[in-house]
Amino acid sequence: MSFQGTMVNGVIVLDPPAQIPDGTRVEVIPTAPKPQGADDEPTLAFMLKYAGTAKDLPPDFAAQHDHYIHGTPKK
Repeated sequence: MSFQGTMVNGVIVLDPPAQIPDGTRVEVIPTAPKPQGADDEPTLAFMLKYAGTAKDLPPDFAAQHDHYIHGTPKK
């Protein structure tokens, strides 16, 4: 079982509805905070920045990407 929370003034405040009895030993593993603005840009908009940047691809790469990447027969 795991819980998530936030450090506030030196105290870990767990997200509701977490209820852990007093005296329970816990292990705290900090995670890196998300970079500011990480959720501001939708995934598609993020990916579109890279559209057209790959050079020297076969003209049918989009339609046949499984063939070129995984070696499956062309369709």
